[in-house]
Amino acid sequence: MSNKKTIIIGAGAAGLMAGIFSAGNGDSVTIVEKNQKAGRKLYITGKGKCNVCNNCDERTVIQNTPTNGRFLYSALNCFSPADTMRFFEQHGCPLKTERGSRVFPVSERAGDIVDTLTRAVRQAGCTFIQDTVMDINFTDNIITSVVLSGGKKIHCDKVIIATGGKSYPLTGSTGDGYRFAQKAGHTIMPLRPSLVPVETEEHFGYDAEGLLLKNVAVRVLDTAKNQQCIYTDFGELELRRYGLSGAVIRSASAHMSKMERGRYQIVIDLKPALSEETLDARLLREISAAKTGVYADVLATLMPKALTEDFAKISGISLRKRCSEITRTERRAILLSLKHMTRTVTGFRPLEEAIVTSGGVNVKEIDPKTMQSKLVSGLYFAGEVIDVDCYTGGFNLQTAFSTGVLAALS
Repeated sequence: MSNKKTIIIGAGAAGLMAGIFSAGNGDSVTIVEKNQKAGRKLYITGKGKCNVCNNCDERTVIQNTPTNGRFLYSALNCFSPADTMRFFEQHGCPLKTERGSRVFPVSERAGDIVDTLTRAVRQAGCTFIQDTVMDINFTDNIITSVVLSGGKKIHCDKVIIATGGKSYPLTGSTGDGYRFAQKAGHTIMPLRPSLVPVETEEHFGYDAEGLLLKNVAVRVLDTAKNQQCIYTDFGELELRRYGLSGAVIRSASAHMSKMERGRYQIVIDLKPALSEETLDARLLREISAAKTGVYADVLATLMPKALTEDFAKISGISLRKRCSEITRTERRAILLSLKHMTRTVTGFRPLEEAIVTSGGVNVKEIDPKTMQSKLVSGLYFAGEVIDVDCYTGGFNLQTAFSTGVLAALS
């Protein structure tokens, strides 16, 4: 048992898990959180369902961590996805595994994950303070105290910075941890958005703004690599005036690591369940059945009305054109627009709209076996503040849990 006085800055996924295990290791733990409620960002993960982890082995997590995945070996060996699932099950939160081995609470309520963590924090005996940490102090490169907003100084042996990144600032992720790390001499790798909507050269009209399309397929092509397909996905896509959003787009954004205007193209298949041959036969039937009508009548059978005006422009055919006048060439254009609607990416949306912040405290300055700073003794890092980010699927939360536990037990 350590008997250390530990301060944890931030009550998100990493901070709460760090608190539970620090107290369990015998530390006197105080968690300082600026929000009134703990786990603010957890409430909005997985569209409110909370994709708590991935039901996979440690190697798979690392393979799904494009930025500094190898840094996580010790953390994942300390607290694996299996350990995460066991923790929540044993603390009264049953889980289920869905497509892609993604793990969710059976209730599909992110609040149940937060409640489980906060209940475990209370049971462990942690002290919770709602306040803002303004500064950290150290002498001769050894942590000594933290300073709260009113000037109150709390002396401690150990500080775990678990403040998150800069994405979703309304949840409290305002980048405070980077400032503390810089004061201690750490390098902050450039911050950029990850798991974020994208802006495109082509724009949808007002009718299509916010339209959510389900069961569509996307491919991401890299024009700098001879149109090589670097990512594919299937699921929900949201049309926006600025470009594209939705689950498949946020996932795709993590693969656009070398963002340059016009480098990446997103090809959307609105009818992935149908082959081109099958879809062409359906188009022929729809056009023939509506031959006394107009093109708009055909599109109404294929997609939401809010998309028809934009789609007509993409296919190059007037909505008012009579079906009896649609040529074979035009039918081919409709087919290609349905199966290969292409958008050219100009850039990411702002960091504030991202789920995850890529970049952060340089991993070369953190001991991967302990999560302790190599520059200041007693200073530890956990979660998104570190320059590690993953693809979607529960991997980012697993990273937060694992680094939090390792920092706690070291």
